[in-house]
Amino acid sequence: MRKTTKLAFAFIALAGAVGTAVYAENIDSANMRERTMMRLNKAMKDNDGTISFDQFSSVMDSRLKKLVADNGGKLTVEQLTAALEKARFEHMARRIIARYDNNGDGTLTTDDIASRDKKLFALLDKNNDGKIKKGELPKGGRFGLHRQWDDEGDDGSMQ
Repeated sequence: MRKTTKLAFAFIALAGAVGTAVYAENIDSANMRERTMMRLNKAMKDNDGTISFDQFSSVMDSRLKKLVADNGGKLTVEQLTAALEKARFEHMARRIIARYDNNGDGTLTTDDIASRDKKLFALLDKNNDGKIKKGELPKGGRFGLHRQWDDEGDDGSMQ
C-alpha cells in the first residue's frame, strides 16, 4: 500500500475517533443541561416562580456541598472518587434489581435470574426448537457479536 494511502486511512481513523468523542461529549452536555433545567423548574414550582441565589445554589450543587460538609469542609480527589463510584454502582445495582426482580420486593433471587433468562431465551429462540442458532440472533447490538460462534464446525446452535 502506498504511503499516501496509509496516511489517508490514518487521517480518516483519527477524524472518526475525534468525531465520536465530540458526539459523546455533546450528548453528555445535553443530558446535563436537561437535568439542570429539571432541577431549576422544580425549584421554580416550589418557590412561587422565583429562585433566590441561596435556593439556586442549593439546587445546583446540594450533593456536592453535602459531600464537602460530611468530610470536614474539604474534599480530596480520593473522597470524591469514592463517592462518585459508590453513586454510580448504586445506580447500576438499582437498574439490575429493577430489571430482574419479578415480584417487586427489591431483592434479587436465583429464581428471578432464571425467570429473566427463560424470557430472553424464548425471545431469541424464534423457531421454538429449544436452541438458539446464530441466524436467530439480532443483527448488531449486544447479542449480535458472538465470536465463539464464528469458527464452529457444527450446525451453529447453542443449547
